[in-house]
Amino acid sequence: MFPEGSAAHPLNSGFLAVDSGGSGLRVAVGAYGGAPPVEGKSGEPVRTGERGIDPAHLLELVLPLARTLAAEAGVDELTTAVIGAAGFATLGDALRAELPDALTGALGVRTVALAADAVTAYIGALGPRPGAVLAAGTGLIAIGTDLTAWRRADGWGHLLGDCGGGAWIGRAGLEAALRAYDGRAGGSVPLLERTRKRFGQPPELPALIYPRPDRAAVLASFAPEVAACAPHDPVATGILRAAARHMAESVAAVCPKSGAPEVACTGGLLKLGEPLLTFLQEELAQQAPHARQTAPQGDPLHGSARLAAALAAGDAIWPEDPRLLCVTAARKRAT
Repeated sequence: MFPEGSAAHPLNSGFLAVDSGGSGLRVAVGAYGGAPPVEGKSGEPVRTGERGIDPAHLLELVLPLARTLAAEAGVDELTTAVIGAAGFATLGDALRAELPDALTGALGVRTVALAADAVTAYIGALGPRPGAVLAAGTGLIAIGTDLTAWRRADGWGHLLGDCGGGAWIGRAGLEAALRAYDGRAGGSVPLLERTRKRFGQPPELPALIYPRPDRAAVLASFAPEVAACAPHDPVATGILRAAARHMAESVAAVCPKSGAPEVACTGGLLKLGEPLLTFLQEELAQQAPHARQTAPQGDPLHGSARLAAALAAGDAIWPEDPRLLCVTAARKRAT
């Protein structure tokens, strides 16, 4: 699953790959041309504040894992680090300013790449091919490239966008439940019943949801309830169909318009299964008919590792972008 790198690299030299998201982070350390990388994880997400994603807290979480995993992998020297982070495009200024030098000082790496998690998702899913990748979880973002520039759509967060994502589906399901509670049109009695079982009586919902710092995750936790109701509830089915339409709209906005691009869909939201996946396939065929739908080759951590190996070998072809993919220091490892 992970790249093997190049036999030109000594086996005690390797890379650090990180996938940082809203529920924690995963780390992989591997040797160039050696055995598969060793993986670890932290269930604590990186903090965000007035300066965006906190580089000091990211280092606090990553460095112990990196050192432990390097020892387990038999890697004596980390030369390349790739950090894929959720929110990097809009909240990554402090990371860009501080993290490359901090990683070099702490681990001795000579090349550092900082990327949006959508970029590492793309690289993991499609590799060096033009196309588009949909990353659908609590939020939703689509990213595409013709290998000369990146394009992104949505990813604006659950208050301003992320249309079709888990929080969007969960919020729509709760709205349908409250409509049924009020006696308004568009309500769903099955969703109202599931709301009561999960959250209590409807009048309690605002106090349970609005003050929560993890409000998006709480909303997304109701998405499986919408999917469970869909086979026998037309309102729930309509929510999933609308979600699929929003997803495909984002993919169509970023997919290259010419050539033979490929489209891959990733993320935990796809675990909702039918009918969401059927609706999504239909919408993609309508809105991006020239693109071939394909299964992703790997996940965002795989993408970080693949990018690290390519940077170390000097053959990374993905375009750099000030907000989506920033590479600093040497482009090739010293041999």
